[in-house]
Amino acid sequence: GFAAGVLIAASFWSLLQPAIERAEAAGSMPAFLVATLGFLCGALFMWGSDKCVTYAQRRSVLAQGEKNARLNRIILLVLSITLHNIPEGMAVGLAFALAADGESLAGAFALALGIGVQNFPEGAAVALPVYQSGKSKRRAFWTGVLSGAVEPLFGALVVLAAAGIHALMPWLLSFAAGAMLYVVAEELLPRAGGRRGTCGFLVGFLLMMILDVALG
Repeated sequence: GFAAGVLIAASFWSLLQPAIERAEAAGSMPAFLVATLGFLCGALFMWGSDKCVTYAQRRSVLAQGEKNARLNRIILLVLSITLHNIPEGMAVGLAFALAADGESLAGAFALALGIGVQNFPEGAAVALPVYQSGKSKRRAFWTGVLSGAVEPLFGALVVLAAAGIHALMPWLLSFAAGAMLYVVAEELLPRAGGRRGTCGFLVGFLLMMILDVALG
């Protein structure tokens, strides 16, 4: 719930709002159209990756049977979470690239915190099936860790490339926002049921708002 609150607030203040402002400054297209198209592309990317993984899982079961397909399902699970981590890493990298360009540094740190918090259950979702398949605890742990290694990689790549892709920043920011909100709606909010999840959501949202608006 806390991670969902942080990411929803970050999607607006750290990603969509700067995307709209930069699109308005560029003036080549209506700002709302840039934000809408980029947002939809990000959400469709996540939806498409989920569909591809689900389809591959079904084909694996049909071709090899339930027992023999267990390893393939674990591999596909790792692939699915790794794909989810790509736009999340981009979002953090874009937030710090904006901070270097005069935007809120506190907001970038809060976004990194929110994504880091929701990486704990994602890492466990990878490590536990690997361990249950008969692998050692050490191997299961490092599999979970490495599934999230694409986040700092893509974050660093976005920061390094930010100067050369300045014109694409509104598109990339709104793309990352769409991808993150898809993950929040599809995975985090359904798991944050109950009063504790709701309280965590409100605290996360307010914390992100305070850091990004009051301190930005």
